[in-house]
Amino acid sequence: MKRSVLTRYRVMAFATAVMLLVLCTCMVFKYGFDKGADLTFVVSQVHGVLFMIYLVFAFDLSSKARWPFGKMLWVMLSGTIPLAAFFVERTVRSEVEPLITDRLATADA
Repeated sequence: MKRSVLTRYRVMAFATAVMLLVLCTCMVFKYGFDKGADLTFVVSQVHGVLFMIYLVFAFDLSSKARWPFGKMLWVMLSGTIPLAAFFVERTVRSEVEPLITDRLATADA
């Protein structure tokens, strides 16, 4: 597996997780203080697009790492639970890094 597959996943995991936290904050302001309805709409749209991209990259990573369906589903759903994507990303990175084969690593051997 190439390092770029893991890098794409990690970038989208962080972006999706951060946008989900921003969305949760916007929802508190919208429903708790009756402020920021327009901002909440924009943030929810951006998070939705980022989440769809995240799903594509998570599926790509899971298919190349040959994970079982349950693990793939958990990684994909972690983008919907606030703070979960940060912890899942760390676990995924530690499990996938040994599977990475770069040209430089194979040329030195």
